[in-house]
Amino acid sequence: MNVALVTLRFDAPGGVETTVRQLAQYLKSQGDQVTVYATDLFNEGRWERRTDFPDEVDGVPVRWFPVYKRLIPGLTLPLPVGMTEALRTTPHDLIHAHSHRYGHVLTSAAAAASSGGQSVISTHYHPASSWETPWRADLLRGQDFLFGASAYRIAARLIVETEFEAGQVREFAPAEKIRVVPPGIDLAPWKEAPPPTTATDPPLPERYLLFAGRIAPNKGLRTLIEALSRLTGSHRLPLVVMGRDWGEQASLEQLARARGVADRVIWLGHLKGAASYRRVVRRSTVFVLPSEYEAFGLVLLESMVAGSPIVATSVGGVPEVLAHGKAGRLVPYEDAAALAQAIEATLDDEATTRAMVQFSREYVEQFSLRRSMEMHREVYREVIEGGRSRRATSLAN
Repeated sequence: MNVALVTLRFDAPGGVETTVRQLAQYLKSQGDQVTVYATDLFNEGRWERRTDFPDEVDGVPVRWFPVYKRLIPGLTLPLPVGMTEALRTTPHDLIHAHSHRYGHVLTSAAAAASSGGQSVISTHYHPASSWETPWRADLLRGQDFLFGASAYRIAARLIVETEFEAGQVREFAPAEKIRVVPPGIDLAPWKEAPPPTTATDPPLPERYLLFAGRIAPNKGLRTLIEALSRLTGSHRLPLVVMGRDWGEQASLEQLARARGVADRVIWLGHLKGAASYRRVVRRSTVFVLPSEYEAFGLVLLESMVAGSPIVATSVGGVPEVLAHGKAGRLVPYEDAAALAQAIEATLDDEATTRAMVQFSREYVEQFSLRRSMEMHREVYREVIEGGRSRRATSLAN
């Protein structure tokens, strides 16, 4: 197969970015031809664009395109310049675009339609956030239906990560095109005996709560700091925050000072070394994901295979990933009291916590990276063979 993977950001941290990179690596390992089409945007929150453009990442060719903000009644819709023509004029068996409400998704669909090619879209769907004004939320909802009537009508298949996401996307996109393909994790490195710590590893306390992800408004870190201030006695553990700042850290530090817990919050930033990252997750006493919404939450798989007890908000695809509470404790979003109580229960009820950890270590096996990648390739084969069959029928008539 000759596949084009299209994404807003590449070679950058993030769940979508991880999925695209895994796909690119796996397709190449299976002898498929794969090219990544990405924009020069590195950090969407600060609108930080890259200036160093490698021609290859992990041995996979990457074509980079400048991206500019296009204001559409109060919304920014990043549109890549030159990508449509590049996709339209370069032969590919299939174009696979990732994300929703972004210009590169429209670009990919337009290129496929004009060239007579096949396209697949992974939606990674995210509804409007709770802090959006009503008119802006309405505009975002309008974009849902706009994409459903355009790019999603053109695409041969729509890939979603959970049944919950499938239900959301069915509201505005053709239901018969939807396929559920969960992301995967390379289990092997997490199961290996951890190598000894190195001088580059961050110094950490013996026991700590852990959050890993972008430091952004939708990650619920304000609620986590509020919950941290409620923990007392033996529950009074430090919080390690691991991830890149998307403009939220300064206000969170101010909140931590106001709540009297600034000395208990450790800001690690983004760790580049995979082994160092795994050590931080493995050593955590409790992993906490207090997000407003997660389409899936790859960090949950990492915590499960690492044997870290989990507390997470019952939002988006999280309940499915955690087997509806069997693999971790679930709490409502933005409820600091419930979050603190769940952390306390995880620390106090050792028997239940051990049972959850044991269940999660077995349950996570179904999310192997190989299984996820092969499910993607099966969708590709279905689309490509269907396209060839339709062309053959058309020629015969």
